[in-house]
Amino acid sequence: MGSKELGRLSRPGTFFDFTRYRPNMRLVDGKREVKIPNSVIRYAITDNGPDYLFLHLMEPHSNGEDYTDSILEVVNHFNVKRYCRLGAMYDAVPHTRPLLVTGSLGDVTQNRPVPNFKVRQSTYQGPTTIMNLLSEGIEKADIESINFMVHLPQYVQLEEDYAGTSRMIEVLSSVYNNIPADLAPVRRGQRQYRELNSTLDRNTELKTLIQQMEAYYDAQLDSEEASSPSAEKSETSGTQLSPEIEQFLSELGGRLDADSDE
Repeated sequence: MGSKELGRLSRPGTFFDFTRYRPNMRLVDGKREVKIPNSVIRYAITDNGPDYLFLHLMEPHSNGEDYTDSILEVVNHFNVKRYCRLGAMYDAVPHTRPLLVTGSLGDVTQNRPVPNFKVRQSTYQGPTTIMNLLSEGIEKADIESINFMVHLPQYVQLEEDYAGTSRMIEVLSSVYNNIPADLAPVRRGQRQYRELNSTLDRNTELKTLIQQMEAYYDAQLDSEEASSPSAEKSETSGTQLSPEIEQFLSELGGRLDADSDE
């Protein structure tokens, strides 16, 4: 499924703070080139349908209402029938178990079951992202809506977690039949986590923490209470790591990112 760029913001600085979304400097043919963070819309046309719009959206720091209104205009212009929101969050989950995916399907049916996918209606109340205005607009327009959230290990934060990407594609493939089987970067994810295993084996504090997460994860699978609001947050999620461990994990994440690009 090859996608092509439809458009991007002509002045992304209208919405984004570049002291928070940092531009990236790189060398191209010996010359410096600055890449400015931006939201991008791509599209893909399939032989048997449906066709797709891919909205790679960054959260705005200013003019949020104008930003979400503009996105809704694009959605309405192309007569979008279904909106699928994808996301990721750091959680008290072990990397040694299949990554948990939560979400909602509405009236959409899966073509096959996916292990460790939980349909869960959020009961959260409190501070949130302005991007939820987009979800409200989608609902008001009577557009079918589904969403998926993959839960990533909070103790090591990779710039690109390929295992998380693979899990998300696995779940998407249970809803969309025309996703290529080789799209998921499964081997890169396995490599990242193997390297993580070999490094963490030498750290007693982290091994103990991961064992606690494994026990909680396994207990959730055997308990019907896993889908209740009170079970959404594990006791390990409040565990505080020492500054030395935090620095170790930060350096480890950087090494794994660098290795995965080779």
